[in-house]
Amino acid sequence: MKILDRRLNVAPMMDWTDCHCRYVHRLFAPHALLYTEMIVSTALLRGDARRLLEHSVAEQPVALQLGGCDPKELGAAAKIGAAAGFAEINLNVGCPSDRVKNGSFGACLMQKPALVADCVKAIAQATSLPVTVKCRIGIDDRDDYGFFSAFADAVAAAGIAALIVHARIAILGGLSPKENREIPPLKYDYVHRLKAERPELTVVLNGGLTQLAEVRPHLAAGIDGVMLGRAAYHRPAVLAELERSLIDPEWTVPEPAQIIERVVAYAKVCARRGIRLHSITRHMHGLMAGREGARAWRRFLSEVAARPEAVPETLYSALPILNQGIAA
Repeated sequence: MKILDRRLNVAPMMDWTDCHCRYVHRLFAPHALLYTEMIVSTALLRGDARRLLEHSVAEQPVALQLGGCDPKELGAAAKIGAAAGFAEINLNVGCPSDRVKNGSFGACLMQKPALVADCVKAIAQATSLPVTVKCRIGIDDRDDYGFFSAFADAVAAAGIAALIVHARIAILGGLSPKENREIPPLKYDYVHRLKAERPELTVVLNGGLTQLAEVRPHLAAGIDGVMLGRAAYHRPAVLAELERSLIDPEWTVPEPAQIIERVVAYAKVCARRGIRLHSITRHMHGLMAGREGARAWRRFLSEVAARPEAVPETLYSALPILNQGIAA
């Protein structure tokens, strides 16, 4: 089994972390482990697998996140994912949305650790790739450490390569997915205690992390890696900062103009397949975050790059905005 570097991870985010988003993030962090959006195993088996699993070599390593609760289906879906070239299969046991709950998977599966263990075993039997689980620390009124610990023990015994923990409970009734990312309090101490009690288990921390200063104490305390979500999406430069601090001291934060050069070349290839420029640039609003000209850049993407007739070279007309940000 290939050993993956798990120090820096970008979370799976529905409607965001598609292949174009991952290409942009890879430009900022060459060694980060990237994740697909959650793909439901049933959709993969009965739908357009090629479209759902679209990715390029330039994005690797990329983990495929599956949603589901049927071990047989998940095993079959994992086999398809392995053949498509993904580096890891991850099982979603953390999503709190009603759609996922109604499908009897996501965070509600934390109530069924034996079933999750069976799902992990089925995936592991279907492929030689690392199998991981992404979960919460609890659900609804089960927010005690004992519940979380027992769940972790069950899936660890099934043979997971890592446990990725969003350090909040999921409230399955009454809160939206957005509210579930913000309202339940973070309980990092649960995750630290789990790692201390099970040093052999690889544990990745997710939830509330936005910058290097917040990440360092967790890694210094023994956590194996961190996963950032919306913070990385809205300010991708943080990935470069973490890459340099955690992995490669020689890495430098790419300037926006350098990113544009790479994206134009990528967009030209995509255009030959009929992919509009907006499909790529919609993931680039955070390129100038914190810099002079950020508002003008976002307006350019919304008003110019989003036009149906926009071609990849359209991005070059925004160079004065980017250069203004560098000069400032």
